[in-house]
Amino acid sequence: MLRFGLLGRNISYSFSRGYFSEKFSREGISATYENFDLQELSQFSEVLKKNPDLKGLNVTIPYKEQIIPFLDELDPVAAEIGAVNTIKFTEDHKLVGFNTDHFGFAEAIRPHLKPHHKKALILGTGGASKAVHYALKTLDINVHFVSRSAGKNFSYEDLGKTLFSEHTVIVNCTPLGTFPNTDQYPPVPVQLFTSQHLVFDLIYNPPQTKLMELARKKGATAVNGQKMLEFQAEKAWEIWNS
Repeated sequence: MLRFGLLGRNISYSFSRGYFSEKFSREGISATYENFDLQELSQFSEVLKKNPDLKGLNVTIPYKEQIIPFLDELDPVAAEIGAVNTIKFTEDHKLVGFNTDHFGFAEAIRPHLKPHHKKALILGTGGASKAVHYALKTLDINVHFVSRSAGKNFSYEDLGKTLFSEHTVIVNCTPLGTFPNTDQYPPVPVQLFTSQHLVFDLIYNPPQTKLMELARKKGATAVNGQKMLEFQAEKAWEIWNS
C-alpha cells in the first residue's frame, strides 16, 4: 500500500485528500492519502520518523516556502519560484521539492485568455503568488504584485482607474473569501471591473467567491481555483510515479 499526504496547518477542509482518495478508488490504485496537520513546521521531522514509508507529500499554506530548508534537493523550477508544493521521496531516501502550482495555474487560465490580456495584478505575495507569477511570465503577461504595504509592489490604495483598466487580469492569491468567511474579498475597486477583465480566484470553496460575484456583475469573466488544483494534483501524481 503506497502512502501519500498533505502537509499544512488547519487543513481539515483540504481539497487534496478528497481528490486523491477518490482518484485511488476510481482507478483501483492501492494507495492512501492523509493529512499531516502541523501547527509548527518543526514537527515535520517527527512526521518523517513516524512515517518512513511515505512516497510523496503535497505542501500547502503556510509551509510552501518554509519547507525548503528541510529538503535535500530542489527542482530548478521550484528553486526559481522559491516555493514547493510537492515533495518526492526517492528510493535513496532523499526529499526532492517540486512546484506543480505554476503548471496547474497556467493550464487553468490558458483557455480564458484573450489577446488584450497583456498585464496582470497578483493580489497577495505568499507562496502561491510566486507560482502564479512564474506561470504568467511563461504566458508573456506582464505582472505586478499588490500587497497591503506598497514598497516595491503596488498597494491597494494605488489601484485607480488607469492602473485597473491597464491590468485586465486580476489573480487573487489571498485567502480572503474562503469558507466560512465568504463575505470577505481583497480591497480592490470592484466598481472598476469591466467586460475586458479576467478574474482568477485561487479559492475553490465557495465555488463563487464574493470577488468573483462582484466581478461578474460588471461583466468580467471570473474563474475559481478548482481546475488549477486538479491540474497541479495530476502533475504531482506524475512526479511521484516518475
